[in-house]
Amino acid sequence: MYWDIKKVTPLPDYKIYVETVAGRKGIFDVKPYLDFGDFSELRDINYFNQAGIHNGAVTWPHKQDIPPETLLEGMLPVDTPV
Repeated sequence: MYWDIKKVTPLPDYKIYVETVAGRKGIFDVKPYLDFGDFSELRDINYFNQAGIHNGAVTWPHKQDIPPETLLEGMLPVDTPV
């Protein structure tokens, strides 16, 4: 789908840079999720930096995921890739 994530780059301070297949680019702050359930594992920066993409969503190895709809709603748009 046009909102699927095609690129994710972990950034300092628990933020991620994302790009959609349609070309939208932005920064998403993951910090608000770190106190909830399995997302607390992301506090380990080495683990956080293992962010990847599966089925258009941002994911981590132990099955934490953030769907594209959530990312699009909460990201701050940027003009240039990170």
